[in-house]
Amino acid sequence: MPPSVPSLPRRVARTLRTSLFAQVLCALVLGIVVGKLWPDTATALQPLGDGFTRLIKTVISPLVFCVVVVGIAKAGDLKAFGRIGVKALIWFEVASTVALVIGLLAANLVGPGKGMNVDPGSLDAAAVEKTTGGEHLPSTTEFLLHALPESFVGAFADNELLQVLILACLVGAALLHLGHTKVPKILPAIDQAQEVIFAVVGFVMRLAPIAVFGAMAHLVGNYGLGVMKTYAKLIVLCYVAAALFIVLLAVALRLVTGLSLWKFLRYIREEMLLALGTASTEAVMPRVMQKLRRAGARDDAVGLVLPTGYSFNLDGASLYLSIGTLFIAQAVGVDLTLGQQVTVVLVLMLTSKGMAGIPGSAFLALSATASSLGAIPAGAVALLLGVDRIMDSMRVVTNLLGNCVAVFAVSRWEGALDTDRAKKTLDGDYAAPPEGGDEDGGGKDAAAETPAIAPTTAETPASGIPTQKPKEPAPEVG
Repeated sequence: MPPSVPSLPRRVARTLRTSLFAQVLCALVLGIVVGKLWPDTATALQPLGDGFTRLIKTVISPLVFCVVVVGIAKAGDLKAFGRIGVKALIWFEVASTVALVIGLLAANLVGPGKGMNVDPGSLDAAAVEKTTGGEHLPSTTEFLLHALPESFVGAFADNELLQVLILACLVGAALLHLGHTKVPKILPAIDQAQEVIFAVVGFVMRLAPIAVFGAMAHLVGNYGLGVMKTYAKLIVLCYVAAALFIVLLAVALRLVTGLSLWKFLRYIREEMLLALGTASTEAVMPRVMQKLRRAGARDDAVGLVLPTGYSFNLDGASLYLSIGTLFIAQAVGVDLTLGQQVTVVLVLMLTSKGMAGIPGSAFLALSATASSLGAIPAGAVALLLGVDRIMDSMRVVTNLLGNCVAVFAVSRWEGALDTDRAKKTLDGDYAAPPEGGDEDGGGKDAAAETPAIAPTTAETPASGIPTQKPKEPAPEVG
């Protein structure tokens, strides 16, 4: 007799029980419904999303530290790590500039703010101050100095990723310098701590549907769906421009690595939906790091490129800032010349680099741009207060994909990408070890089981630090 087919309700129940993607999707829809029907109640649900984000943030700094230290030590080549950093910065600057130019071209062609004829004097400039909490964007010197840690513990306590990265590079370099004879137990301890952190991430991720429900209900309850009608032209333009940029990312990824961005999207669909629901890329950073490693990117490349991209490669924010600047100029009747628009690009190239982690950073960057031009009233930035939160989804998706593509591209550029394994993983043909490769993210992942680079000499089991230069990666690379 043929095996009995489970009924539809049972299949749905099993999917909801086992699939994080299905759970998050249902929570997203339910949050929209609750926010629409009971807005007063929905606005009180924001702590659900904030609490989840806080839990994830507690593990980001130690995770980045462990991944970078282990990556440097196992790769055995500090010069290669430096090359990865330089190539990543080049990629970030090119990608951000392309995003800015696309935004300016789109805003000039469509003119989302034309015809609004807003009186700048009628705008509430104090609302912008309230949103930003009195913060200010750092100067280039302040930004660079702030990236240097004042204390080892303080960098982790304040969750300063760039400071943690610098500390991790120093520790990794020290491990290579001392070798396995002087510090035989340090690297295994850090490697084991990394496994513990991934297990913690797996536990916290089970709360993701609750976080998405709370965050989405708060968004709809607080701002309503009516704001989308008022700013429909601007919203549609931003999302279309972001879609165009993502298409360019897909082409770049295919040309550089031969990988498909659409398959990668399917591969990280759970993380993408969670990022959309919580409006935070930090909420999915640990899981995305794990999946990139599982997809064949070497530890040192993932550990350096992805966290650095969170500060230097905000492609979605760059798109939004360039379109937003022209929108407010058009809305108040200011016609920016070509020279002024070039100034917009140059200013935003600098201001967007200091945005990460600052409340109301988009408004701060827009205000700084308006002030530099001298033609747009800084208070006109208040025009975007009602629509800014709606743009979070566009910024989150574009930022996340831009940084993931950067990891693959820089890894391929440096010869730190196992392309065969990446293609098999994205096609669903690569099976992770059952003890740690589950979709909940707990335990040891596939990348940890089979390092991309194996040392040529025998390693001391207690340390794992090679004493000679390792071989080149086994798979073919460009």
